[in-house]
Amino acid sequence: MKYTQLGRTGLKVSRLVLGTMNFGPQTDEADSHAIMDAALDAGINFFDTANVYGWGENKGRTESIIGNWFAKGGGRRDKVVLATKVYGNMGADGPAWPNHDKLSAVNIRRAVDASLKRLQTDYIDVYQFHHVDRDTPFEEIWQAIDVLVQQGKILYVGSSNFPGYKIAQANEIAARRGGTIGLVSEQCLYNLAERRAEMEVVPAAQEYGLGVIPWSPLHGGLLGGVLKKEVEGKRRASGRAADALADPGTRARIQSYEDLLDKHGIEPGEAALAWLLTRPGVTGPIVGPRTCEQLASAVRAAELELSEELLTGLDEIFPGPGPSPEAFAW
Repeated sequence: MKYTQLGRTGLKVSRLVLGTMNFGPQTDEADSHAIMDAALDAGINFFDTANVYGWGENKGRTESIIGNWFAKGGGRRDKVVLATKVYGNMGADGPAWPNHDKLSAVNIRRAVDASLKRLQTDYIDVYQFHHVDRDTPFEEIWQAIDVLVQQGKILYVGSSNFPGYKIAQANEIAARRGGTIGLVSEQCLYNLAERRAEMEVVPAAQEYGLGVIPWSPLHGGLLGGVLKKEVEGKRRASGRAADALADPGTRARIQSYEDLLDKHGIEPGEAALAWLLTRPGVTGPIVGPRTCEQLASAVRAAELELSEELLTGLDEIFPGPGPSPEAFAW
């Protein structure tokens, strides 16, 4: 496994990030523990979760599964760079009780303590804002974060689903306050089929020294060989992939993509991950395996070298927006 620095920090993380959103809803606790053990064996040290994972009445379940895994000992916690998130309503479904969601100082304090309890640890390496909070000023957010850093409960802070201007705003206010390192990473939707992040988010992240952590690197399965699996009767497209394939143009583009990779003898899902690892500013994509076999495929992708011919072919099928700001200004 290859490693890199997380943005401008000295923190070394693996080029693949283990996403845990399936732990609980899709994968039971025993299999989740097996996947995390296999990830460590493969050299993956960067694990990502969120307080709301588990969803519905099971919110927090995923963090609890990870906490039970840490409690097994064997140096598990010390080997992991642990990232979790705050923003969502952790109460019962429906409107949140006042101050029980988003990024107010009071909710950040409450959410950190609850996550630490579920995770059975006394610190979080990277605490991430799961979404922009339009109601809370960054001055208040950074004041809350400063306290948590001083208490040793969190070490670094990242964002998720932030537009470029909010990345800039957050870090400019952090710089004016002094003593606050600001955002060091941004999790965003970014893959071959969805490259809008290249317009503003990726340039802003690079300018401010944030590591880019793409989520949904296979675009809901669309880039994972969905048409081939359909023909073979292994699995039908669902969710985002099914919606996209309803468009004839998108279906033809995915067919061209799968044909190109078949010509090169590369699995589509592995190519999609390997492509992200060639992109400027990308720390590593989040992979969310439901099984150890899926994890093994992702690990193979991290070692895959894509030829210039193949990269050119992928760009022809999935053209990016082009350099910023020229892509939208000229």
